[in-house]
Amino acid sequence: QLQLIESGGGLVQAGGSLRLSCVASGRTNSDYAMGWFRQAPGKEREFVATITWNGGRTYYADSVQGRFTISRVNAKNTNTVYLQMNSLKPEDTAVYYCATYSGLSYYTDKTWYEHWGQGTQVTVSS
Repeated sequence: QLQLIESGGGLVQAGGSLRLSCVASGRTNSDYAMGWFRQAPGKEREFVATITWNGGRTYYADSVQGRFTISRVNAKNTNTVYLQMNSLKPEDTAVYYCATYSGLSYYTDKTWYEHWGQGTQVTVSS
């Protein structure tokens, strides 16, 4: 059973940067995709970015393309996924969640993901 713990959220002014981290533990292998999603108040959870098991391919939502970068580091017992967020906008304000799916490609559909973290709040002030 994978456990995911996010960190790195906070309050930042528009145009600023934040780096989110998510540590996945509980499995010794790394053959699963990882993704970042976000949910703003009153809105559905939406896809942000995803990365394949070995970091070879990434995919982004149009709204963050060119501003956000997803990456991952695979270790023996833990895998960590990062989300570097630059040029932040007030509309990026949301709770950000990381998630995993047991597949070798990348995936944008949140219903496919099997394990989720507890979320970390990102607030961008104007």
